[in-house]
Amino acid sequence: MLQGKDVLLLGKVVSTHGLRGQLKVVSYSGEHETVLSLKTVLLKGADGQVEELEVAAASPHQNKVLLTLKQFSDINEVLNLVGRELYARRDQFPPLPEGEYYWCDLIGLSVVCDDGTFLGRVAEIISTGSNDVYVVRGTGREYLIPAVEEIVVAIDLAAGTLTVSPPEGLLDL
Repeated sequence: MLQGKDVLLLGKVVSTHGLRGQLKVVSYSGEHETVLSLKTVLLKGADGQVEELEVAAASPHQNKVLLTLKQFSDINEVLNLVGRELYARRDQFPPLPEGEYYWCDLIGLSVVCDDGTFLGRVAEIISTGSNDVYVVRGTGREYLIPAVEEIVVAIDLAAGTLTVSPPEGLLDL
Protein backbone atom coordinates (compact mmCIF):
# COMPACT_ATOMS: atom_id res chain seq x y z
CA MET A 1 0.00 0.00 0.00
CA LEU A 2 2.81 2.44 0.80
CA GLN A 3 4.90 1.69 -2.30
CA GLY A 4 5.33 3.62 -5.52
CA LYS A 5 4.67 7.22 -6.43
CA ASP A 6 0.95 7.22 -5.55
CA VAL A 7 1.61 7.24 -1.78
CA LEU A 8 4.63 9.12 -0.48
CA LEU A 9 6.45 9.47 2.82
CA LEU A 10 6.32 13.11 3.91
CA GLY A 11 7.44 13.20 7.51
CA LYS A 12 7.11 11.93 11.03
CA VAL A 13 4.99 12.67 14.08
CA VAL A 14 7.56 13.78 16.67
CA SER A 15 5.41 14.84 19.63
CA THR A 16 2.07 16.07 20.83
CA HIS A 17 1.16 19.72 21.28
CA GLY A 18 -1.16 21.01 23.96
CA LEU A 19 -3.98 19.06 25.57
CA ARG A 20 -6.46 18.91 22.66
CA GLY A 21 -4.78 16.16 20.66
CA GLN A 22 -2.64 18.14 18.25
CA LEU A 23 0.44 16.51 16.77
CA LYS A 24 3.79 18.03 15.83
CA VAL A 25 5.01 16.78 12.46
CA VAL A 26 8.47 17.19 10.96
CA SER A 27 8.46 17.38 7.17
CA TYR A 28 11.35 15.40 5.69
CA SER A 29 11.72 17.85 2.80
CA GLY A 30 11.69 20.92 5.02
CA GLU A 31 8.74 22.20 2.97
CA HIS A 32 5.39 22.48 4.74
CA GLU A 33 2.94 23.47 1.99
CA THR A 34 2.16 19.89 0.97
CA VAL A 35 1.43 18.76 4.54
CA LEU A 36 -0.68 21.87 5.13
CA SER A 37 -2.87 21.07 2.11
CA LEU A 38 -3.78 17.48 3.00
CA LYS A 39 -7.35 16.29 3.63
CA THR A 40 -6.25 12.86 4.92
CA VAL A 41 -2.99 11.36 6.11
CA LEU A 42 -1.72 7.82 6.41
CA LEU A 43 0.12 7.00 9.62
CA LYS A 44 2.30 3.92 9.71
CA GLY A 45 3.02 2.33 13.07
CA ALA A 46 6.10 0.37 14.15
CA ASP A 47 4.13 -2.84 13.53
CA GLY A 48 3.61 -1.84 9.88
CA GLN A 49 -0.11 -1.18 10.34
CA VAL A 50 -1.41 1.85 8.44
CA GLU A 51 -4.31 4.07 9.47
CA GLU A 52 -5.91 6.65 7.19
CA LEU A 53 -7.13 9.62 9.22
CA GLU A 54 -8.98 12.81 8.31
CA VAL A 55 -7.27 16.15 8.86
CA ALA A 56 -9.30 18.76 10.74
CA ALA A 57 -6.62 21.47 10.61
CA ALA A 58 -2.95 22.01 9.92
CA SER A 59 -0.80 25.05 10.58
CA PRO A 60 2.89 25.93 10.54
CA HIS A 61 4.53 26.09 13.96
CA GLN A 62 8.20 27.04 14.16
CA ASN A 63 9.89 24.58 11.77
CA LYS A 64 7.15 21.95 12.13
CA VAL A 65 3.48 21.48 11.29
CA LEU A 66 0.74 21.26 13.92
CA LEU A 67 -1.73 18.65 12.76
CA THR A 68 -5.21 18.20 14.19
CA LEU A 69 -7.03 15.00 13.21
CA LYS A 70 -10.84 14.87 13.21
CA GLN A 71 -10.93 11.59 15.14
CA PHE A 72 -9.12 12.96 18.20
CA SER A 73 -9.69 15.79 20.67
CA ASP A 74 -7.55 14.83 23.66
CA ILE A 75 -3.82 14.35 24.20
CA ASN A 76 -4.36 10.88 25.65
CA GLU A 77 -5.96 9.72 22.39
CA VAL A 78 -2.92 10.67 20.28
CA LEU A 79 0.02 9.65 22.46
CA ASN A 80 0.26 6.33 20.59
CA LEU A 81 0.69 8.24 17.28
CA VAL A 82 4.01 9.81 18.28
CA GLY A 83 6.86 8.26 16.33
CA ARG A 84 4.72 7.19 13.38
CA GLU A 85 5.69 8.01 9.82
CA LEU A 86 3.31 10.26 7.91
CA TYR A 87 2.39 9.37 4.33
CA ALA A 88 -0.03 11.00 1.90
CA ARG A 89 -1.73 10.11 -1.33
CA ARG A 90 -0.14 11.91 -4.26
CA ASP A 91 -3.50 13.04 -5.68
CA GLN A 92 -3.85 15.42 -2.70
CA PHE A 93 -0.66 17.35 -3.45
CA PRO A 94 -1.21 20.93 -4.58
CA PRO A 95 -0.32 21.71 -8.20
CA LEU A 96 3.04 23.36 -8.72
CA PRO A 97 3.86 26.36 -10.88
CA GLU A 98 5.47 25.76 -14.27
CA GLY A 99 9.10 24.73 -13.88
CA GLU A 100 8.77 23.46 -10.30
CA TYR A 101 8.82 19.77 -9.40
CA TYR A 102 8.25 17.58 -6.39
CA TRP A 103 11.44 15.91 -5.23
CA CYS A 104 9.82 12.50 -5.57
CA ASP A 105 9.43 13.13 -9.30
CA LEU A 106 13.12 13.96 -9.72
CA ILE A 107 14.58 11.05 -7.74
CA GLY A 108 15.56 8.34 -10.21
CA LEU A 109 15.73 10.53 -13.32
CA SER A 110 18.59 9.80 -15.72
CA VAL A 111 21.03 12.70 -15.81
CA VAL A 112 22.72 13.49 -19.12
CA CYS A 113 24.95 16.32 -20.25
CA ASP A 114 23.81 18.45 -23.15
CA ASP A 115 26.43 16.63 -25.27
CA GLY A 116 24.71 13.29 -24.53
CA THR A 117 27.12 12.00 -21.84
CA PHE A 118 25.27 9.88 -19.26
CA LEU A 119 26.25 10.83 -15.68
CA GLY A 120 23.95 8.61 -13.63
CA ARG A 121 20.65 8.99 -11.83
CA VAL A 122 19.37 11.48 -9.28
CA ALA A 123 19.80 9.53 -6.03
CA GLU A 124 18.88 12.22 -3.53
CA ILE A 125 18.40 15.95 -3.20
CA ILE A 126 20.06 18.22 -0.67
CA SER A 127 18.38 21.45 0.35
CA THR A 128 21.03 24.13 0.93
CA GLY A 129 18.84 27.17 1.47
CA SER A 130 19.88 29.09 -1.64
CA ASN A 131 19.29 26.23 -4.10
CA ASP A 132 18.86 22.48 -4.06
CA VAL A 133 21.71 20.18 -5.03
CA TYR A 134 21.06 16.97 -6.97
CA VAL A 135 23.21 14.03 -5.87
CA VAL A 136 23.81 12.06 -9.06
CA ARG A 137 25.26 8.58 -8.77
CA GLY A 138 26.73 6.86 -11.79
CA THR A 139 29.11 3.97 -12.32
CA GLY A 140 31.64 4.48 -9.55
CA ARG A 141 31.12 8.26 -9.38
CA GLU A 142 28.99 10.73 -7.54
CA TYR A 143 28.32 14.24 -8.81
CA LEU A 144 26.82 17.18 -6.95
CA ILE A 145 24.81 19.23 -9.43
CA PRO A 146 23.43 22.60 -8.31
CA ALA A 147 19.76 22.92 -9.24
CA VAL A 148 20.06 26.27 -10.99
CA GLU A 149 18.76 27.28 -14.43
CA GLU A 150 22.25 27.88 -15.80
CA ILE A 151 23.19 24.23 -15.18
CA VAL A 152 19.91 22.27 -15.28
CA VAL A 153 18.71 23.11 -18.77
CA ALA A 154 15.82 20.64 -19.17
CA ILE A 155 13.68 18.28 -17.13
CA ASP A 156 11.51 15.82 -19.01
CA LEU A 157 9.48 13.73 -16.58
CA ALA A 158 7.80 11.78 -19.38
CA ALA A 159 11.16 10.72 -20.81
CA GLY A 160 12.70 10.32 -17.34
CA THR A 161 15.62 12.65 -18.05
CA LEU A 162 17.29 15.66 -16.53
CA THR A 163 19.68 17.46 -18.89
CA VAL A 164 22.58 19.52 -17.54
CA SER A 165 25.08 21.92 -19.09
CA PRO A 166 27.92 21.73 -16.55
CA PRO A 167 30.36 24.64 -16.39
CA GLU A 168 34.05 23.82 -16.70
CA GLY A 169 35.34 22.04 -13.60
CA LEU A 170 31.98 20.94 -12.15
CA LEU A 171 32.44 17.29 -13.14
CA ASP A 172 36.18 17.10 -12.40
CA LEU A 173 37.49 14.97 -9.56
